[in-house]
Amino acid sequence: MVRVVRHAGRARSMRVFIVGTGKMAGGIGTRALAGGHSVRLVGRDPAGARELAEELGRRVSAGDAAAADADAVGEADVMVLAVPFEAAKEVVASYGQRLAGKTVVDISNPVDFSTFDSLTVPAGSSAAEEIAAAAVPGVDVVKAFNTTFAGTLVAGEVAGIPLDVFIAGDDAGARARVAELASSGGLNPVDVGGLHHARELEGFQLLHMALQTRPEGHGWMSGIKIIAP
Repeated sequence: MVRVVRHAGRARSMRVFIVGTGKMAGGIGTRALAGGHSVRLVGRDPAGARELAEELGRRVSAGDAAAADADAVGEADVMVLAVPFEAAKEVVASYGQRLAGKTVVDISNPVDFSTFDSLTVPAGSSAAEEIAAAAVPGVDVVKAFNTTFAGTLVAGEVAGIPLDVFIAGDDAGARARVAELASSGGLNPVDVGGLHHARELEGFQLLHMALQTRPEGHGWMSGIKIIAP
């Protein structure tokens, strides 16, 4: 059972729409429910969305999670693209005007998974910036959750320490919305500024992922943390 976090002063719960039904969708959905938000899941396989909703309900018994169709995005406060980079670009392009005015979270890492040695986007760009370019005007793309692994998100911590969630985006209100999603679920949001900083976030996650593939790796259960006195 996942501990439910309640933060005094939070104005209202958010409606979180997650595209994808994999492990990252499950981890982010768990944190959203733990923070008191509702979760709607959509995937290419409707049965997979229903199964994940049921699993999330078992993790957070008081949570409101359900499968949905694409039209449900109209009711969303935050849309999370819990899919790989290329698929995320296709999603924002296909949703078109339905995303206008929405906060859209890109969690992807454009990594060459055959080597874990390089990024697949051009120098001077990022997956988040390419996704933003594929979206219609008025969509606020935010980079977040790309430095957290799925298993650590389910737990919400590593070695008893809350996860840092690094957040980059050009709209301050959208960044604040994603920060609230993270903090209400027991995580520590770190606002790093504009969307161009997604380049650094994707770069150091490339290193973080590469470390997992070594014999002394941490089994995809490590986290990146900023420590200050």
